[in-house]
Amino acid sequence: MAHIDYFFSTLSPFTYLTGTSLAEIAAKTGASVTYKPLDIMALFARTGGTPPKDRHPSRQAYRLQDMERRARRLDKPLNLKPAHWPTNSAPSSYAIIAAQNAGGGDLAGLVHAFGRAVWAEERDIAEADVVRDCLSGAGFDPALADSGLLEGAETYGANLEEAVRRGVFGAPFYVVDSGQCFWGQDRLEDLELHLEGKL
Repeated sequence: MAHIDYFFSTLSPFTYLTGTSLAEIAAKTGASVTYKPLDIMALFARTGGTPPKDRHPSRQAYRLQDMERRARRLDKPLNLKPAHWPTNSAPSSYAIIAAQNAGGGDLAGLVHAFGRAVWAEERDIAEADVVRDCLSGAGFDPALADSGLLEGAETYGANLEEAVRRGVFGAPFYVVDSGQCFWGQDRLEDLELHLEGKL
């Protein structure tokens, strides 16, 4: 059975646009997934990337056009300039780590809920009430927002180090145990074909 390490940021619009598609592909192909939230700005700094606000105006303009097209194609609401972006992604990431460790809920749904909160609902995922609401909505104990903070912080940092070591440079990024890497929401079809042995 194939395994996918899923590196992502809860702040990324393309993580949001991924929705629950990765989980659906994994279920269809029999693959397992480990969710690895990380600090995307720190990843950029470590791997030669540039934060969106520091990119050339032509790159910023294209990014917004591409985001809007992808959202339309996927029929997902998207605010191109959300009120709470960027914000501190650590609380939402720690919650995902705690939820993955606890089990029993919809992890893909939780990741998507954080993205939807930022990019469609004008909510600040750094706020404890928002984190608890997303946990509850995905079938997890909202108290996970307040537990395992040290472990969450350690895992969050370790995810960044692992990402750099394994050649990850953006989000969402999918690393299959076959050695194949796929970057971006728009590479999910290629990932699925690879898992099916067709690519």
